[in-house]
Amino acid sequence: MRKKLVILCFMVVWVVLTAAGLLWGFHYDWPDFVHVDYGLPLTWATNTLSTFAGPANLWDVNISNLLLDLIFWLAIMIAAVAVMHYILKD
Repeated sequence: MRKKLVILCFMVVWVVLTAAGLLWGFHYDWPDFVHVDYGLPLTWATNTLSTFAGPANLWDVNISNLLLDLIFWLAIMIAAVAVMHYILKD
């Protein structure tokens, strides 16, 4: 029972970290190019807010990087749960 509770708590925390990693925005405020990049470790979306020509609201979305980000986060979770199963033998 303890093993299942520990693994469940880890998975809940990891889901929150995965969502934060995918949705966290890094704001870059350069004089001629203001944009926000989303995604960790790969940037899967960029929202351009301002360019040299003036205000803008352009989105550049890379679905491949989003898929690779999800694979990265979920592979770490699967590996960690496997290690927990091995270590927390009942």
